[in-house]
Amino acid sequence: MDEPPRVIQGGMGVGVSRWQLARAVSRGGGLGVVSGTALDTVLARRLQDGDPDGAMRRALAAFPNPGAADRIVQRYFRPGGRAGRPYRPVPKLTVSQSPASQELAIAANFAEVWSAKQGHGAAVGINYLETIQMATPAAALGALLAGVDYVLMGAGIPREIPRLLSDLAAGRRAGVRVDVAGSRDEYRVHVDPAQVLGAGSCTLRRPRFLAVVSHPTLAAYLARDAATRPEGFVVEGPVAGGHNAPPRGRLTLDQGGEPRYGPRDVADPAAMVGVGLPFWLAGGYGTPERYDQARAAGASGVQVGSAFALAAESGLDPQLRRRLLDEIGAGRLTVRTDPHASPTGFPFKIADLEGTLSDARVYRARPRQCDLSYLRTPFLDAGGKVRYRCSAEPVADYVRKGGDAADAAGSRCLCNGLVADVGLGQTRRDGYREPALVTFGADLEAIRHLAARYPQGWTAAEVLSWISGRTGEAGDGPSVGQGTVTTR
Repeated sequence: MDEPPRVIQGGMGVGVSRWQLARAVSRGGGLGVVSGTALDTVLARRLQDGDPDGAMRRALAAFPNPGAADRIVQRYFRPGGRAGRPYRPVPKLTVSQSPASQELAIAANFAEVWSAKQGHGAAVGINYLETIQMATPAAALGALLAGVDYVLMGAGIPREIPRLLSDLAAGRRAGVRVDVAGSRDEYRVHVDPAQVLGAGSCTLRRPRFLAVVSHPTLAAYLARDAATRPEGFVVEGPVAGGHNAPPRGRLTLDQGGEPRYGPRDVADPAAMVGVGLPFWLAGGYGTPERYDQARAAGASGVQVGSAFALAAESGLDPQLRRRLLDEIGAGRLTVRTDPHASPTGFPFKIADLEGTLSDARVYRARPRQCDLSYLRTPFLDAGGKVRYRCSAEPVADYVRKGGDAADAAGSRCLCNGLVADVGLGQTRRDGYREPALVTFGADLEAIRHLAARYPQGWTAAEVLSWISGRTGEAGDGPSVGQGTVTTR
């Protein structure tokens, strides 16, 4: 087995971990990871903004189904951009998916991974959320077509992903189960590589799968069966950004309304060693000292998010990046764990920034609607038909569909907010512009050190160099390096 990566860059947000960041990290000796969330929307909106650097059209020119690539360009590309007009919508996720919907998702994931892999021979990964089950088969196929080396998945129990990746690599029709509330029947979403590549298409290289977990108990459960066993684990602690696992045991909130995490929620590296598979520690491990501690405890390395989110190559809007750095430098930034914000029901880290959806005034002023719909829940209505609801949609609509009004209280539209983080927020027909919603890790130690070391900002290579304790460029030596990936 090749040497595993020592530093994995987190697959953050919607387009924060974009292809430029992942490519820079991989070229520097870490494992660069693109975010696989909502890439169909990201691709469509980049094209509608004129694709000024031509990157998306170059990637689509390499897509193995030229006809599909042409249809996507014809539908979404706008030379010169939108001139302030609303973005054209993309098909919503459903249990029964149209060929056009899957075609866009496959091509979008291909384009992001393909772009990240250009100009070097190092490994590249992609990160998905288990909670967005309906998107996974088509998205994963697109990533495999581009030669992705690692697939990472968290926010749930990704027991079906090893089989999905094996089936797709073999060219077989493949799918995953979709949870439909109120139904005893099994619903599945499938994708067929033959429909993309044609009958008799060649097989693909299977990537390694890393399951993102919060505790050794889940790791041991997944590892005990060959059908669910990943090639390794990323073990995220409760200070990590994005979605967090709920605290173990009964949920209690502190005076600020945040979930109380305790010693049971901190993974024991010795227990992870006992699972017998490689693992990486995440959430507060972005400093040289914590990196060394992780390695000494038996981890293959660490996963780092926030430091890379603020790197020059990330997709985060430059103004948001500057505001975050200013607030951190002044000691004013507060990052809280909100138990109600995410429609998924998972606690979610939110950075308090005035003018974003963390601001109560902005939240109250936003017209509630669910138009991107990645986090909506399928349910069975009284007539036996599959429908969809989201706790961030208008409360009356959510209740009419069988939702509990209490679940809608405080729920935020993560889809639109996270897309706005990277400068792709929607402009409504009435002129309303979707505000950003910034997620960030709660441990700011690494950011403070980097800000002192690089007051004008930093690159991905400088993050890698600092974490590994080297003074040269991040690609100089093996301390954060990795070999070429070969799958079994």
